[in-house]
Amino acid sequence: MRRLFHWIGALALTALLPSTALAQNDETTTLEVGYMPILPVAQLFVMEGAGWTDEAGLDLELTRFSSGPAMVQALASGKLDVMNFGIGPAMVARANGVPIKVLAASIQEQIGLIARGELANAFEGNDPAAAIAQFTETQGRKPKIATFPNGSVPYTVLRYWLEEQVGLDADAVDIVTMGASRVQQSLLAGAVDAASTLEPILSVVQQRDPDARVVARGNDMLPHQPGAVLAVREAVLEEHPEAIQALVAQHVRATEMLENDPAQAAPYVREFVGKRLIDEETVTAALSSPSSNYLADPHMIIDATRTMADFQRRIGTLKKPVDVDALFDTSVYDAVMSSPENAAP
Repeated sequence: MRRLFHWIGALALTALLPSTALAQNDETTTLEVGYMPILPVAQLFVMEGAGWTDEAGLDLELTRFSSGPAMVQALASGKLDVMNFGIGPAMVARANGVPIKVLAASIQEQIGLIARGELANAFEGNDPAAAIAQFTETQGRKPKIATFPNGSVPYTVLRYWLEEQVGLDADAVDIVTMGASRVQQSLLAGAVDAASTLEPILSVVQQRDPDARVVARGNDMLPHQPGAVLAVREAVLEEHPEAIQALVAQHVRATEMLENDPAQAAPYVREFVGKRLIDEETVTAALSSPSSNYLADPHMIIDATRTMADFQRRIGTLKKPVDVDALFDTSVYDAVMSSPENAAP
């Protein structure tokens, strides 16, 4: 029922918001936007590709980053107005004094553990702990699992799964951290046995290696896990409140397309992900995957963010405490959803 109401509201938003935004924005607002070329931030690719940001009076100057920690470094040096990145890096930035606010969620439960070769075989008929033990015994080494850098969401979710869900120490496996593009290459080349990663890597690897399989999904690894988010600097929110509200409105609009018509969204996403080396059919399959759970409502990820923050503090990837309530500002999303343009009839 909640999904139905959101879809009805989105129809009103789709029909009315662009013309309203044009009427309210006599001048274009330029925003410096950092992003990673990954599916969890697909809302950005949809709104840019469909031309909605131009219609809303927004000029987004996009800067691509290879990882969330790299974006945190840019933030610390005073760059970027808007960030489309993981909740993990967002917490790190806020904990280190960078004044940012998470205004909207982008996705949840997007991480999957995909295994191939002998490790995939070891999971047949075994629980995860038994599978890892069997592989270690028969292969004479610990399984190598690739994931994104320390502090990233894929890394944190992998550690949480191992320690909290499976009941193993992290050193029961060999965790190899790397940038997003290298994860897929390493897995297909056989340099690693598994990867804690996201779409479209999960779909691409399974297409190219029929024996590869996802052995754990997001709800198995860290239930309700927060993923990517839309965040802004506090100063930008104060200086350009109408522009930021327009941005969040387009984010909501893009989320509805991703949820309800992934085939329509696929061409826009393909322009940004994989440098167009992935065909549109694969992108559509990835957007429709069980690991692509798009949502915009920031209220839905706050509790799981606290769980993740507590765990990151325990394992040392979050060096300083973060005030999760101060990290989020739900007022912009709430204003968008209660506006006449997005009200259900």
